[in-house]
Amino acid sequence: MQSPFYFHGVPAILSPMATPFQLWVKSDKNRYMLRQTFLHIPGIGPKTEQGLWAAGVDDWDAFFDDVSLKLSASKRAAIADMLTESRHQLDRRNPDFFARRLPASQQWRLFSEFRGQTAYLDIETTGLEADCTISTIAVYDGSRMVTYVNGKNLDDFIDDIRRYKLLVTYNGKCFDVPVIERYLGIRLNHAHIDLRYVLGGLGLKGGLKRCEAQLGMHRGDLEDIDGLFAVVLWKAYLRNHDQQALETLLAYNLQDAINLESLMVTAFNLNVRRTPFNRRIQLSVPPTPANPIPAHRRTIARYRNEVAFIRSLQPQW
Repeated sequence: MQSPFYFHGVPAILSPMATPFQLWVKSDKNRYMLRQTFLHIPGIGPKTEQGLWAAGVDDWDAFFDDVSLKLSASKRAAIADMLTESRHQLDRRNPDFFARRLPASQQWRLFSEFRGQTAYLDIETTGLEADCTISTIAVYDGSRMVTYVNGKNLDDFIDDIRRYKLLVTYNGKCFDVPVIERYLGIRLNHAHIDLRYVLGGLGLKGGLKRCEAQLGMHRGDLEDIDGLFAVVLWKAYLRNHDQQALETLLAYNLQDAINLESLMVTAFNLNVRRTPFNRRIQLSVPPTPANPIPAHRRTIARYRNEVAFIRSLQPQW
């Protein structure tokens, strides 16, 4: 069953249902970076992988076809066994097999293969403490947008997230996923691309908003909202039953999830430029969809001073 977000306290569907399997369409295998990848094989590092590419071994099939490679019989057999297993795991649509074997900064390679089974995920919480509470969660999959609100439909997230095989977050390995697992008492066993590490490998650091700014992305009315402002909005909603504070919080949370798609595609393309496959597997950056939840300017103005006061007392924000 499709889960709603809550708007004026009433469940509402943001976009038509589309299963990840319907969104994934097979095409030319050479358009997928994962099939050009050898870095997940034990004993193969970046230099060895680049050497294979330079020798014309530019995908898994080419390794089996090229008998001229100067490898010992045992090394060739070990690589062949691993590539055979890689094919098997790919046929099973199992990204976790590769995610566990690739460095965090190289897990972008999973994306084009599993894009149609990907959830862009972001959470908002009551603070940065280890025991903080989840206030809202936003999930976007390139077609469908859903938000989850504590006290309303947060538990729906548990079943909904199981439809996906790959998560894309920013700093989710250190924060979002551990908080979700602790607070909801579940395990998120998905393969996971954390853009903090992927973008960091490209020299883009300083948090999600700063990375967006470095790439020319803008948030309009949400430009001034950050994690602390999200905490203040949530407390205002609880304290004052301020529905517009909740809507502004949800708009901010959902925008984080929406922007992760463009960041992911951009990071993928920037990394691909470092390989011999640039033109072959570049992805088109999707247009950013309109955020259907309003950010209320008066609400932002109303709580701006409160945010500034708290920040003066808690500079870690």
